[in-house]
Amino acid sequence: MSPATSLPRWADVVLLPALNVALAFLAAGLVVLAIGENPLEATALLLRGALGHAEGLGFTLYYATNFVFTGLAVAVAFHAGLFNIGGEGQAMLGGIGAAAAALALGHLPGAVALPAAILAAALCGAGWAAVPGWLQARRGSHVVITTIMFNFIASALLVYLLVDVLRPEGMMEPSSRGFASGARLPFIHEAVAPLGLALPKTPLNLAFPLALLAALLVWLLIYRSRLGYAIRIVGANPEAARYAGISPAKITVLAMAISGALAGMMAVNEILGVQHRLLLAFTAGYGFVGIAVALMGRGHPAGIVLAALLFGVLYQGGTELAFDKPNISRDMIVVIQGLVVLFAGALEFMLRPALARVLQRRRRG
Repeated sequence: MSPATSLPRWADVVLLPALNVALAFLAAGLVVLAIGENPLEATALLLRGALGHAEGLGFTLYYATNFVFTGLAVAVAFHAGLFNIGGEGQAMLGGIGAAAAALALGHLPGAVALPAAILAAALCGAGWAAVPGWLQARRGSHVVITTIMFNFIASALLVYLLVDVLRPEGMMEPSSRGFASGARLPFIHEAVAPLGLALPKTPLNLAFPLALLAALLVWLLIYRSRLGYAIRIVGANPEAARYAGISPAKITVLAMAISGALAGMMAVNEILGVQHRLLLAFTAGYGFVGIAVALMGRGHPAGIVLAALLFGVLYQGGTELAFDKPNISRDMIVVIQGLVVLFAGALEFMLRPALARVLQRRRRG
């Protein structure tokens, strides 16, 4: 990066993404204005629907939980110089693993069944991602191509299992039978009820604190461990890593496995925490949105949590906005999300030169 466009760490991680998001919302406001609605009123409705009451906040954090897991998955691969866009398929395999463990062990106490199901989700996601990592490390097959292909394979496998293997006899819907109580992750409103706290019923469950714990562990891994240092060295310069005695092939496979485990953990929220059964399309595109979340968060766990919260606000607030303003349909909310992705992802460095000049002038002054 040239000195003319270099930024302090705080400006690169906080200020530049904030400006990009503000620019995206400005562009979205012009779109809302073009259809005859007041953009300020629409923004107020969106924020009120997502953060203005306990029920809306519960849904926002529920959505954000998925984005934290998938964003962390993409970020770990980024640090190793890899572009893992197979989060959807890895989450599907995580769901299959979680469902298999929950169906087999659900009759056991939750202290046994739940950790086993969570571990199965992570291991299945890790195994599914490790194969493209191995193919790139040993055979030169680019991980972008193989992870795309593995998304389709995972989708076909999920359909086969739900239609021909796991679907109970007589059920028309392609889904598994419901899990026993021992394999169901408690909802937050259920978990806090014994403490005398009354929260509205929402899909928010104990996967949310698990996602925050995952963010902390990823930070410790990437920035406070020898393996994380090796991952970053391989991502920055594989030849220098090889000269230092680090095997880029080994790190590639390990980084993809860790990335896949995090993507597989998304199924913990959806399958174990909300649906309590395995069903089609539970990933709902969260794996792809995780790419934008990782880009907005600059690959840092703290930034990813904040970016995930933003997309959670857009998902929940957009639903409320579409209900209150019929002219602003659900498709319009997708447009707004796309603008955020555009400015925070594809055009993320558009404002960098101007911001660098402003900060340099302030330093000289």
